[in-house]
Amino acid sequence: MAANDALTRPEIDAELASLPDWTLGLGALRTALKCPTSAAALELFAAIGALAQEANHHPDVDWRYDTLFVALTSHDAGSKVTARDVALARAISAAASEAGAAARPELLHTVEIAIDTDDADAISETWRAALGYRKAEDGALVDPFGRGPSVWFQQTATPNVNRFHLDVTVPYAQSPGVLSAVEAAGASLDHGAAPRFVIATDAQGNRLCVCTEAGRGA
Repeated sequence: MAANDALTRPEIDAELASLPDWTLGLGALRTALKCPTSAAALELFAAIGALAQEANHHPDVDWRYDTLFVALTSHDAGSKVTARDVALARAISAAASEAGAAARPELLHTVEIAIDTDDADAISETWRAALGYRKAEDGALVDPFGRGPSVWFQQTATPNVNRFHLDVTVPYAQSPGVLSAVEAAGASLDHGAAPRFVIATDAQGNRLCVCTEAGRGA
C-alpha cells in the first residue's frame, strides 16, 4: 500500500489499537495533549513541527495554554487517513511521552453546523462567499485554514422548522458521559441512529446531534 493511499475503516481501527492517544473523528486522527506547563506545550509544538517537516506531512495543531489539539489527515487523498498520518501519529506520541504530556480524549469535541434544505445549491454559495470557505467534494463548506466549523447541508424534501443544528463529534468512549450530562441538563434524547449520532432536543425545541466515529466509514 502506498503511503498516500486512504486506509479503510478496519485498517484504521487496527492501527488505533496501538495508538491509545488517538481517535478517529471527521476523517482525521485526533488527539489532545496536555503538557505540564505552557512552556512545555510550546516545546512539544516545536517538536511536532520538526517531525512534520522531516515527514513532509503537516498536521493541524492548535495551541491552547498547556494543551495541544492535533489533527492528522491527508488532503491529497481526499482528506482521508493514510499510512503517513499513522506514522506521524506514532512519532508525535513518542515526542509527547518524552515531554511528559498526557492524552486528554475527553477534550475532543469537534463542531459542524448542519442546515436542513431541499435545495442545497440554492444557498451554499451564499454561505461560502460570506465565510471565505471552500467547497469540499461532498458539498460541505470547510475552512481552508481549519479554524472555523464546517457547514454541511442536510438534504431533505421536508426541512425541519428549526433548520439549523450543531453536530458535535466526540470519541465514542467519551460519549456516554456527554450524553448523560446533556440529558441531566434537560434535553430529551433520540437514540434511533446510535452509536453514529444521538439527537438531543433542548427544553425549547432546539436540536443538536452528539456524534461519534462508531458505525461510520473511514
